[in-house]
Amino acid sequence: MVARYGRLARVVVPSVVLATAVTGCATGGDRPVPLTVSRGQIGIALPTTKSPRWIADGDNMVHQLDLLGYTTDLQYAEDDVDKQIAQLDGMVAQNVKALVVGSIDGSKLKDVLQKAAAAKIPVIAYDRLLRDTPNVDYYATFDNFRVGVLQAETIVAKLKLADRAGPFTVELFAGSPDDNNAHVFFAGSMSVLKPYLAAGKLVVGSGQTAFEDIATPRWDGATAQKRMEGLLAGPDAKKRIDAVLSPYDGISRGVITALKDVGYGAGGRPLPVVTGQDAELDSVKLIVGGQQTETVYKDTRELAKVAVQMVDSLAKGGKPAVNDTSQYHNGVKAVPTFLLQPVNVDKSNYQRVLIDGGYYAANQLAA
Repeated sequence: MVARYGRLARVVVPSVVLATAVTGCATGGDRPVPLTVSRGQIGIALPTTKSPRWIADGDNMVHQLDLLGYTTDLQYAEDDVDKQIAQLDGMVAQNVKALVVGSIDGSKLKDVLQKAAAAKIPVIAYDRLLRDTPNVDYYATFDNFRVGVLQAETIVAKLKLADRAGPFTVELFAGSPDDNNAHVFFAGSMSVLKPYLAAGKLVVGSGQTAFEDIATPRWDGATAQKRMEGLLAGPDAKKRIDAVLSPYDGISRGVITALKDVGYGAGGRPLPVVTGQDAELDSVKLIVGGQQTETVYKDTRELAKVAVQMVDSLAKGGKPAVNDTSQYHNGVKAVPTFLLQPVNVDKSNYQRVLIDGGYYAANQLAA
């Protein structure tokens, strides 16, 4: 599991968070402890426990809100949209002071968000944009277009496309079609890869380039593995795969399993370049072992700090700090956003970024 509270990450969020944490808590020795009187309850609705990063997100927010004197109602819907709607309904009925929502399908929550607005409960979209509603107040996320750019740039660099004629065979995978981020990741990647595809240096072996053809519902690794197996048995059966654009580590692991099952990674047949995201422990181990090429690291501790800062500001009648007011339009309005920067991680820098940065302990990667 993630070493979530071992070492403070680089502070890239407004200092009001830490200042409030100090003034809002009593101290026990040199360690802050929560207030004994609650400032109110915060509802946190997250999509799933299947991905370790969402567990870390929830734990980090609960921990930080607890230090500030809030109680929390953290619930996971396990990728069931109706269940998430019911959970949010319950939180609204409890009259929580604020809602933090990591949605499953960001376009399916309009009715319950209207109820929150009627009850004057502010709503913060967490990591995934809440779409087609005016009833979202703020958005805490990473630069998701940049995530896709980093993944594609890895393919360009590893295949040395600037200097080699090719053609090189690539397959494209995208995330869940009901997740707005999946579309943004793909757009970022294509902004880099399209010139090489147009020039013929890169060729999609299957010919499948449309988002709807390469999407992976619910980001499911088994689904991605099955699709990769079909490609390897079909259009790519007699081709060498040089790269696979994968937007998420769980998908990457499914892809790598399918590749290894047909002989890649052995007998002089190297694995292709395989990208990823979220720095999940199992994928970092694959990176250390030379099987997955990279992952895009998004420090959930920092994202939790942003969401907590927003909650605390809103609860006090203030205005949260943002650094983007135009880029994230949800179909109804541009949602004020605090944007964090992702970091590319590969075999050359995982030690410095993930271990020295306190995200994982060295013995977790040795296991």
